[in-house]
Amino acid sequence: MKITSAKFAFSSGKISQIPDDGLREFAFIGRSNVGKSSLINMLCGVKGLAKVSGTPGKTRLINHFLMNGGHGGAAGGKEGAISKGGWYLVDLPGYGWARTSKSVREGFGKLITDYVTKSDKMWFLFVLVDVRLEPQKIDMEFMTMLGERGVPFGVVFTKADKLGTNALAANVANHKQALLKQWEELPPTFVTSSERRQGGEEILDFIGNNLI
Repeated sequence: MKITSAKFAFSSGKISQIPDDGLREFAFIGRSNVGKSSLINMLCGVKGLAKVSGTPGKTRLINHFLMNGGHGGAAGGKEGAISKGGWYLVDLPGYGWARTSKSVREGFGKLITDYVTKSDKMWFLFVLVDVRLEPQKIDMEFMTMLGERGVPFGVVFTKADKLGTNALAANVANHKQALLKQWEELPPTFVTSSERRQGGEEILDFIGNNLI
């Protein structure tokens, strides 16, 4: 699938503020500093659309980007004509950033949980994982929660350019083995590098197939 247009649509602090405009939403989430903003910018083809920060945990709202659409409706309403074929790319707050205050972390947790488990518009959730690391407890626990709630999701391995071919293959295999300890079947997986512009077409094609 090709991206013909991409623009910021709106931010929201709770799911009741998201307009009921009928567009499907494909959301991206991961631990803070996993490279989410860079991946979103690569997918959109617009440099700086999602803000890349040196301070992890900067995203504190649900941010919607209108893709291949016309005019987006205002948050909390249904106004705004949107062309056929449009969809939302949703940037969710990161989880697990230790320097964020407890009250803010709890807010992220409720906002994230409410969105991924209660939003009827979310069609699929991409969970970003830093492929350089061993399987992280917080990532595995989050994916377990998704499975228990019946949330459709896939795993996006980020920063593939930081590893050699053999190390990359070994780390991806380690994550898959960890997942298979709890799952009979693996979720969709994608290996990406924003630096090398790797894996974006596969993700967009997957989204395109889910818009048919």
